[in-house]
Amino acid sequence: MTTSRILIGSSLCAVMLATSGCGSLRGNSQPRQPVDTPPAEEIFRDLEAEKGRVRSDSTIWDIFKEREDPGRVGAVNRYLWNASLDVLDFLPVQTVDPFSGVITTGYGTPPGGGRAYRATILISDPALDARSLNLALHTRSGPVDPATVRAIEDAILTRARQLRRQDSRL
Repeated sequence: MTTSRILIGSSLCAVMLATSGCGSLRGNSQPRQPVDTPPAEEIFRDLEAEKGRVRSDSTIWDIFKEREDPGRVGAVNRYLWNASLDVLDFLPVQTVDPFSGVITTGYGTPPGGGRAYRATILISDPALDARSLNLALHTRSGPVDPATVRAIEDAILTRARQLRRQDSRL
């Protein structure tokens, strides 16, 4: 009886050791990508909407309140935000946060270019101003020439002004 228990115990340990090592057999494959999940408030709101208990946060008196500037998305200028995405559309967007004003991209090659670039954009102010836009541009070998960064910032600011002019015509 004791030898059978020892045999069962040792075979169980051998099976556990064999299965625990299976995860290391994957080799050097790409790491898993993080999963984007909505915030808890949004999940709860969706659950309440499914149950039919949606409560409006607005009242009739909201029409008399002072409205926010329509050029803002969260705490950033929407024209700068959209212009940044337009000008750098060849770069794959990795993360965006309209409340802090940060756009992070992966490496991408511009049309007709041979170098891969990566950008991090910070829109720090709701004003449509050059001081509101901060751009960090990198290649695989390091930072990009400041003149190139300045030229791209100018292109973003020009596009933002064009977008604002288009909105004012409507």
